[in-house]
Amino acid sequence: MAGLFAFNNYEGGSIKGRVLPADGASQVWAMSATDTVKSEIAQGVFELINVKAGTYRVMIDANEPFKDAVRDGIIVSEGSNIDLGEIQLEK
Repeated sequence: MAGLFAFNNYEGGSIKGRVLPADGASQVWAMSATDTVKSEIAQGVFELINVKAGTYRVMIDANEPFKDAVRDGIIVSEGSNIDLGEIQLEK
């Protein structure tokens, strides 16, 4: 018995950025109506990969004494690489 499989060439997008101060946060989340992606923040730098096309809310999970940071309306399309630049955390 032979099986045939169809594969789509899906190329997810990515969201990256830099958190200041570099030790101010340890995790980042991107949430849409249908998808959630999480990544660690290392030395202030993060990159969320294989992000499905859609509109996301990106949340930086800050370490005390800093406050969490949120960026709304981040639009990712297939194969796109979104750079949020520097995100300054507030106390």
